[in-house]
Amino acid sequence: VRHIPGLQAIEGVEIVSVCNRSRESSQRVADEFHIPKIYEDWRELVAADDTNAIVIGTWPYMHCEVTCAALDAGKHVMCEARMARNAAEAHTMLRKAQEHPELVTQIVPSPFTLRVDQTVKDLLADGYLGDLYAITVRGVSGEFADPDAPIHWRQRQDLSGLNILSMGIWYEALMRWVGPASRVFAQTRILIPQRRDPATGAMVAVDVPDHVDIIAQMEIGAQATLTFSAVCGLAPDSGIWLFGSQGTLYYERSTDKLWGAQKGDTELQEISIAPEKAGRWRVEEEFVGAIRGQEPIRLTTFADGVKYMEFTEAVHRSARSGQMVSLPLTDLS
Repeated sequence: VRHIPGLQAIEGVEIVSVCNRSRESSQRVADEFHIPKIYEDWRELVAADDTNAIVIGTWPYMHCEVTCAALDAGKHVMCEARMARNAAEAHTMLRKAQEHPELVTQIVPSPFTLRVDQTVKDLLADGYLGDLYAITVRGVSGEFADPDAPIHWRQRQDLSGLNILSMGIWYEALMRWVGPASRVFAQTRILIPQRRDPATGAMVAVDVPDHVDIIAQMEIGAQATLTFSAVCGLAPDSGIWLFGSQGTLYYERSTDKLWGAQKGDTELQEISIAPEKAGRWRVEEEFVGAIRGQEPIRLTTFADGVKYMEFTEAVHRSARSGQMVSLPLTDLS
């Protein structure tokens, strides 16, 4: 529900309708946020002539279908992350957006690193690291796995697709600093193969990994190691390390702080973020601003969404085949 109050706070914006998975949940949201109309079928909402923009907050399995329908109906689209279930769906969404250049399309961006993004990019441009040699990304829960917990939609490929844990969120943030990967090798594990379905009480198969290790060659030339896990109890904090010939940078997720050191230093020091460089969440502002012709969409474009979905697909293919996968993908079948 972050988008609803964010949009309602913008002058001249009115949310006129909502459609959730059930009439009851739609009515609860409508009552809470004073939305005048509810729909039981999303297709009717998309087709209605009282809207000019659609915000898609569903699970990934619906993103492609709803996005394409909304664009064909002449509506601007903000789509929740992750962009789609797989690279093929992401490319379909991008092609549809390109068929409607008069319409604004946006993927909700990774919220990680927003505050420090500009500072990191400036430091890299100024040569703080020298040559970038290696990257380490860690996205872990830090909690011990609970085998008795019910299955979550993120653990079902039919709903979440090939997306794994926080992998796409962290990779998108990394791309904002250093660009995409060119080759990917991955291994994955499903440590708890069955979980209880809360709707039926039956035990069902888990088909989304609990743990993934990735080695990637980045286009910029650095080698990256990335680990994402829901089973690493008491693991060190999530974050991104950049190691160069002259310096090191570290983004610490739990504190949202940036640390750094250069040759001759003996320990990392916090790097202050100048107020004028500090990024913040302004997704709804950017979406409306783009519709009004005041600014372009930067975070996140459909083109960048395709890049992280191709990375997600490459991880899946590599783990399944045991082979290195090159990017960008040439076969989307």
